[in-house]
Amino acid sequence: MANVEFEKLFKNYGDVKAVQNFNLNIQDGEFIVLVGPSGCGKSTTLRMIAGLEDITSGLIYIDKKVVNKVHPKNRDIAMVFQNYALYPHLSVQDNISFGLRAQKLPKLEVKERVLEAADTLGLQELLARRPGELSGGQKQRVAMGRAIVRNPKVFLFDEPLSNLDAKLRHKMRAEMKKLHKKVGTTTIYVTHDQIEAMTLADRIVIMKDGLIEQVGTPNEVYKKPNNVFVASFIGTPAMNFIEGEVTNISNSRSYITLKDRTVLEINKNNFKNGQKIILGVRPEDINVKINKEKLDKDTINLNAEISVIEPMGHETVIICESKLGELTGKVESNIKLKENMVVNLNIRQDQVYCFDKNSEKRI
Repeated sequence: MANVEFEKLFKNYGDVKAVQNFNLNIQDGEFIVLVGPSGCGKSTTLRMIAGLEDITSGLIYIDKKVVNKVHPKNRDIAMVFQNYALYPHLSVQDNISFGLRAQKLPKLEVKERVLEAADTLGLQELLARRPGELSGGQKQRVAMGRAIVRNPKVFLFDEPLSNLDAKLRHKMRAEMKKLHKKVGTTTIYVTHDQIEAMTLADRIVIMKDGLIEQVGTPNEVYKKPNNVFVASFIGTPAMNFIEGEVTNISNSRSYITLKDRTVLEINKNNFKNGQKIILGVRPEDINVKINKEKLDKDTINLNAEISVIEPMGHETVIICESKLGELTGKVESNIKLKENMVVNLNIRQDQVYCFDKNSEKRI
């Protein structure tokens, strides 16, 4: 195992800045997930660690040793790709042992390592099969077996579950978590799927346009997003945003006027008069009330018309039209709702996020 450190890492393709000023310290045994939309630079960063991409500038350390000029095969890393990259003419056993045999290790040691990896990943009954006889999940486990059998300092995963169906992705996430707990190898995992990031990571690195937007535990990036982008990217369905302007500040309270002229009283005084504000509300924090139920005090109360209902089994997602625009909420599945029904959306002050409109940073 090893720690991995990035110092002022840049990667340019001509005038295109794929990765910009990337600084990060990954601790020994940590499971780090790089997440962000397509083109944000996460896979490029992973490939620079592996030595598959040249570095424009900056340094990468593995175990406090600069590896910029170290050949990929000498970096003591193992990478699992999105397309598995298995040899179709070789058996599962030969695919897993390929790297070990290339190192000319003793046959007995190779066999012991392969059997140990097969036992860890539940591949004992598949060792004689070829990739064409395996399911997608089985192929993924073979690819993982080929990685762990080498006992590398660092695992690199490049969207390894993206080709699997939803049920199998869920199962493989659980298997990967168990594997990391058992093996404990430093792991850097790339995905565009925020659910994978939230469920697997010790810490999440959220990227956009080659830049790091925030680094934190899953709970930190969810509860304390640095900016509008992070707030909108983490969470399903996405956070609702409402624009407003600070029109008065008195003692420890600020008054924000929304575009429908509703005035919201916030228990904060770190605003400026005239400041343009974006209010963020997560769908699960919207309390949907029907049948003229009693409204809570110190809340935003909006009448809205349901335009879309999405049953999810244990809960129902509703999309509503209001004077403040489209808003998404969640309700328990046993609540009976119909499209075009008018409901009241009740939002508590302490569940509202505030962002400066110009900088989009959280206030």
